[in-house]
Amino acid sequence: MTKSNLSPLELKEKGNEEFQKGNWDEALRYYTSAIKSTNENNIEKAVFYKNRAAVYLKQKDYDNVIKDCNEALKICPNDPKALFRRCQAFEALEKYEEAYRDARFVISADPANKAVKPILSRLFEIVQERHKQNSRITAKVSQMLEMAFNIDTNGEKREMAMNNLLVLSRESTGAEIMFKEGIILNILKLLKVEKNNDEIIIAAIRIVAELCKNNAERTSTIIREIGLPWFLEMLNSNNKQRVTAAQHCMQIVLNSYSGMDNKPDSKPNKELCEKYKNEIDTFLSCLVFSTTNRTITGLARDTIIELIMRNVHYSVLDWAEKLVDIRGLQRLMEVSSELEEYKYESAMNITPSTRTITSVCLGKIYENMYYDAAKDKFCAAIDEFIKDKLLDPEVESKVRVTVAITTLLLGPLDVGNSIVARDGILQMILVMASTDDSLQQKVACECIIAAASKKDKANTIINQGVNILKKLYQSKDDGIRVRALVGLCKLSSSGGTDVTIKPFADGASLKLTAACRRFLINPKKDKDIRKWAVEGLSYLTFDAEVKEKLIEDTEAIQAMIDVAKVGDQSVIYGVITTLVNLCNAYDKQEIIPEMLELAKFAKQHIPEEHELDDPDFVNKRLITLGKLGVTTALVALAKTDSQNCKELIARVFNAICSQQEVRGIVVQQGGAKTLLPLALDGTVKGKKQASQALARIGITINPEVAFPGQRIMEVIRPLLNLLNPDCTALENFESLMALCNIAGVNDSIRKHMLKEGAFSKIESYMYEDHLMLQRAATQVINNLMMCEDTVKLYEGENDRVKYLVILSADEDQETSLAASGALAMLTAASEKACLKIFDSQNWLESIHFLLANPNPDIQHRGVVIVSNMIQSTKEVAAKLIETDVMEILMALTKSEMVENEKVKRIASSALEAAANWQLIEKKSEDNNNAASTTEDNPLESVE
Repeated sequence: MTKSNLSPLELKEKGNEEFQKGNWDEALRYYTSAIKSTNENNIEKAVFYKNRAAVYLKQKDYDNVIKDCNEALKICPNDPKALFRRCQAFEALEKYEEAYRDARFVISADPANKAVKPILSRLFEIVQERHKQNSRITAKVSQMLEMAFNIDTNGEKREMAMNNLLVLSRESTGAEIMFKEGIILNILKLLKVEKNNDEIIIAAIRIVAELCKNNAERTSTIIREIGLPWFLEMLNSNNKQRVTAAQHCMQIVLNSYSGMDNKPDSKPNKELCEKYKNEIDTFLSCLVFSTTNRTITGLARDTIIELIMRNVHYSVLDWAEKLVDIRGLQRLMEVSSELEEYKYESAMNITPSTRTITSVCLGKIYENMYYDAAKDKFCAAIDEFIKDKLLDPEVESKVRVTVAITTLLLGPLDVGNSIVARDGILQMILVMASTDDSLQQKVACECIIAAASKKDKANTIINQGVNILKKLYQSKDDGIRVRALVGLCKLSSSGGTDVTIKPFADGASLKLTAACRRFLINPKKDKDIRKWAVEGLSYLTFDAEVKEKLIEDTEAIQAMIDVAKVGDQSVIYGVITTLVNLCNAYDKQEIIPEMLELAKFAKQHIPEEHELDDPDFVNKRLITLGKLGVTTALVALAKTDSQNCKELIARVFNAICSQQEVRGIVVQQGGAKTLLPLALDGTVKGKKQASQALARIGITINPEVAFPGQRIMEVIRPLLNLLNPDCTALENFESLMALCNIAGVNDSIRKHMLKEGAFSKIESYMYEDHLMLQRAATQVINNLMMCEDTVKLYEGENDRVKYLVILSADEDQETSLAASGALAMLTAASEKACLKIFDSQNWLESIHFLLANPNPDIQHRGVVIVSNMIQSTKEVAAKLIETDVMEILMALTKSEMVENEKVKRIASSALEAAANWQLIEKKSEDNNNAASTTEDNPLESVE
């Protein structure tokens, strides 16, 4: 009979059956069908709602528990079960006052109920304490508000008061009190007076953020009071701390409307986004129109573009296409064409990082054009901008369009290449490079460098532009010389790591390296020139000879690290690519011998790797970089929003961490802290690389030192992500080793690992044919067995204990040690587990293996297991007596070959336990009298 043929009462009974079995999903479906089948709001329908609420309670879906209980209470007011279940849900959601109210109603309706009384007592204490705390917070808030917003108060005291209010705003009670007291209007008034006190302004911005956090309704009220332009006004500063605070505040506003938080894996809530669609769209429009605002600082402009970039990939927000529709691309292209050299009244303020950030943003927008029509709209908007600029006969327009093309080539490369491929564009750039105007020369050089990314473009430029670049390298202007040098470096490296392809004569790469070095190590050269020198090295270091030459040049490496420490986004590509090349951390194509022979037969070109890229040379380079402090550079550069750059940084980190002797240096210089976000947010390969680097650190260094405080909890998820069939065996193994160390720290960490789903992932590797993976997984389980929650997993209806018994007798000593150690802890903690050992057909052979093992540690574990079994229950002890285990124990107590006194002592205690059960001399019938029952709580059962 199908569900559709069942009556509502029959559906309810079916739901009850599934509920008793613990099949929550199936029970939920039956109760839901029963509700839908009942049109009238009668008592039966109330029961269906209450029963479904019981399922939601088991699934910890507390919001739905409350909804269903509310529906039941509409039909049957003061129903004890509905009130009780809603009380439990409220308590789980930390809504203690509401939970206390429901508990009181339950007692009023059913005074004899014993189940509610302890809950009522507990909630009463919590509510009383919260009331006292709220009273203290209210008094504190009133005092701080008076001090902070009284202009006659001393400035330092006002700063202190604002910081105290910030702390109070982080508590829900404090935030609610402040909001009701009208702190927003007070902040507006105060900031009109305190225009130059950044300490007070920053605190005020952060208070607004806390008030908006996770509360869309309150956020809407705040926006109505202060307006979106206020946030832009707060953003408009050269104080980095203030700009960061304002950016965070604006992201919190968006998060509140969209249901996100600041965690890397957070995603918008579709229902919430639809509800606040107008607010979210207005927010985007405000950001887009501000990108070309001539009155804001360069730092503020960068931050606005970063905000767009960080949220443009969420399909629920649909920002990518909306940006095109509201002409946001044209505005971003306008920013990308801006030059610091052109200073006039309506010029935009930009930073050295502005164009880099804009190129990444454009790239992200293009990535989110998921279908051809959307991509066509993107390209049409870019075309419109380019054509408008080219129609203007002024030189400035040609310069600007060239700069914009360069930005495109650094972002959405395909779009940039399609522009360069058009008739006359590349020729225009080459003509600009051959003029005597230094600005045109600089701009053209940069565009040539960016355009030579594909081999066909590189060949065209080699044929047409090398002589121009050589000529520009003779310039007296260092800015032009270094750009021309980088162009030559890029063309020189067009063969990549293939030693058989040399676009220039032999020795040219080393000469270009020496020229880049002169610019890099010269402290008299400005930052921009040194940045270009690093970019030149990023191309040259495809050559293994250049790598070896550079790694021996400590002065040049240190200069490059110093350039990176500044954290300038425009320098990131050059430094990171150079480091990736030095570390050989790029993807290497797997060479299949059969395909290689086929290529030789077909006379196809076969790339050859240089002998200086052998592992010994690479490892030496990695250790040198680690000891020179490359981690400090990586930490500074990891603040980028470019996912590709994050991947490259993770690759370098992972390569450095492959060398055990420098892992401690990586941790000391903040590498572990930086790797955590890289492991959770980025490209698939980037996250994997960062996670493996964390695993390598966790293997070598005490986890409490490597990942102090909360970080040790946060590192668990990236490590678990490596326990994936798509990862290599080495990545699996290193993850298991690190997890083993972490699981040995304390019980709260073990519980957190289980909560993150670690057990099932780790357990699967115990069944692997790969010896090292099986051993490592068993060792992790051994450490996890110290947690009572793991013990419960082995007590259930499964064969886990049976498999531990099998692994205890494994040929591999390390696996046997881990499995028998886990079994020893398990049998000490669980009588059920002791009985389940007999489920294994070969349990006696495994016991024999352990007790007679020449390895004293394995033997010790075996004796502990047997002792635990004998002491657990008479039934288990009786089964052991039927075998020769007692004789073995007696032999162990007397044998002179047993050197470990603990083994003899435990064997003796096991024999004593058997004697206490009166089983050694004479076997007796098992006594099964101890079954006791407890009365079911009537409020917990379904009806």
